Amino acid sequence: MAPRISADEPVLIAILRGVSPLHVVAIGNVLYDAGFRTLEVPLNSPDPYASIEKLAAHRSDWTIGAGTVLSAEEVRRTRDAGGRLVLAPNCDAAVIRRALELDLQVIPGIATASEAFQALAAGARQLKLFPASTYGPRHLGALSAVLPSSAGVFPVGGIGARDIAPWLAVGAAGFGFGSELFRPDYSVSDIARRAGELVQALRDARNTT
Repeated sequence: MAPRISADEPVLIAILRGVSPLHVVAIGNVLYDAGFRTLEVPLNSPDPYASIEKLAAHRSDWTIGAGTVLSAEEVRRTRDAGGRLVLAPNCDAAVIRRALELDLQVIPGIATASEAFQALAAGARQLKLFPASTYGPRHLGALSAVLPSSAGVFPVGGIGARDIAPWLAVGAAGFGFGSELFRPDYSVSDIARRAGELVQALRDARNTT
């Protein structure tokens, strides 16, 4: 079984929006070599369940999941493809409950305290602050004052290497990187460079916070 996202250290999630099943394993290998252990295939990508299935079958020591999951049926299809993680841009109690019923990790999207507590009440233990660039680290700092310490919050959306340190300083549990890391028109060498920069930025930030 794939490892679950750790609560003990920040996690970097690679968001492969637009990836094709033809190239997904090669891209996954590049990200793995750079230090990424969690990969998300958004469901608005070409044939996303095929990509999830290929990644899940390729290695057992990374966590593969689906993003932009908007329904309980999409949760089931993610599980059937071998995915172990469900991420959503919104807070939908039905999606959260179905993921937990199927023993999947789930990270619903939130922006406000009300959405965060609705997600926690539905059973979520990790939250996606989205879009993070709209709100900024001070927003997470304010939310952290009222959220339980066990709730891990992942800023996602518009986050780059230079943003990691200030988000870590206010308690971010990890990060999701989209176009800052991957786009279908990026070359493999460009993806490798971007991934390396993000991993190094996390290491540097952890050494100074």
